Amino acid sequence: MKKAIIFGISGQDGAYLAQLLLEKGYEVAGTSRDAQMASLGSLAALGIRERVAVHSVTLTDFRSVLTVLNTVKPDEIYHLAGQSSVGLSFDQPVETFMSIGVGTLNLLEAVRFLGVPARLYHASSSDCFGDTGGEPATELTPFAPRSPYAVAKAAAHFEVGNYREAYNLYACNGILFNHESPLRPKRFVTRKIVAAAARIAAGSGETLRLGNIDVARDWGFAPQYVEAMWRMLQRDTPEDYVIATGRTITLREFVAEAFAALGLDWREHVVVDPKLYRPTDIAISRANPTKAERQLGWKATMSPADVAQAMAVHEQQEI
Repeated sequence: MKKAIIFGISGQDGAYLAQLLLEKGYEVAGTSRDAQMASLGSLAALGIRERVAVHSVTLTDFRSVLTVLNTVKPDEIYHLAGQSSVGLSFDQPVETFMSIGVGTLNLLEAVRFLGVPARLYHASSSDCFGDTGGEPATELTPFAPRSPYAVAKAAAHFEVGNYREAYNLYACNGILFNHESPLRPKRFVTRKIVAAAARIAAGSGETLRLGNIDVARDWGFAPQYVEAMWRMLQRDTPEDYVIATGRTITLREFVAEAFAALGLDWREHVVVDPKLYRPTDIAISRANPTKAERQLGWKATMSPADVAQAMAVHEQQEI
């Protein structure tokens, strides 16, 4: 039985990845800053909380990283931990860089120091590309980060490449574009939208306030994306991959699809509030995931519009 450890198991991706690995017969461990106090609601929502061993680890504490790797002795390491909100990173830039940049470095150094013969996946981010002028990004597109979160993710991405080259670690980056699901926290705009749409459909009478709805993103479905993470670690050699649907829509279109799925006209319930604009933002995010399809045999089957509709319907059923 293979052993896997998921750093950041309490989040959306961590929960779906744990579910996938359990289905594949893995023994799964995960980490949280305080395993005794963590709610781990996402694992509970998927009905797998009791099947996962959760350890207390803070990635900025090198000793705790060493301890958990020595304890679990994993075959595969999935690094999904760190501050994950672009918006919050503008308010907490130092915490963001520490949790992502320093945390990733600690994990890589611990693997090297212990000589752990494990394969490591790192959750990189499409935000590292910045604004590509509407051109689809590939694995060779230069980085131009436009937020503290993206700066931290870019640093972590290059750390992984450096340790792979310098120390021959099996370590790879999954450059994931936006991916959503019902497990997204409500501070993320997609969940904020579908939650409001469901309440309005139920008669709340509220108005949804959003920032710039003309930004365009490639939104995929998170449960499909964790399959790509696993496939990366099954190859003979470690490489980096763009993971996306290859289709982009505006936030305005995402809103329209979500509200329409519940029989609503979004224009009657949504107000754009300039106060919610970010200091800097990416106008259009596009991806070319051809390499993943060619080498991993992975391809997203849900479009951004499909994701908006599915999330809205699920949210309505939960009310």
